[in-house]
Amino acid sequence: MYQVTFSAQAMHELNQLDKLVQLDVLEPMTSIRPEELAHPREPLGRFHRGQKEFYRLRAGDFRFYFEAHGESLHVNYILHKNSLEDFLLRNKLPVSEQQLVEQHSKFWKYLESLTKK
Repeated sequence: MYQVTFSAQAMHELNQLDKLVQLDVLEPMTSIRPEELAHPREPLGRFHRGQKEFYRLRAGDFRFYFEAHGESLHVNYILHKNSLEDFLLRNKLPVSEQQLVEQHSKFWKYLESLTKK
């Protein structure tokens, strides 16, 4: 069993969910086995971004993007499956964590404001 840690962005996303939903979403992440990381199959995937190796885990409506470091897994991002941020990460387009936070908090509010006019 791996020790799982979370970035600030991942914790922020988790904290916005109901406690029971958190448990459902986290269950697949906490039950990953080493052999699954060695040979990932759906709902788990692996990709490289620069010199880093990332994994993606689909859990319900969310996607966990994480790195493996020995006996621990560090979740860098938790993104909703149909979000712009998820699309950018899946397609390996350049985006930083700061850009993800900015887009999430400002870009979506801007789009919502357009529909209210």
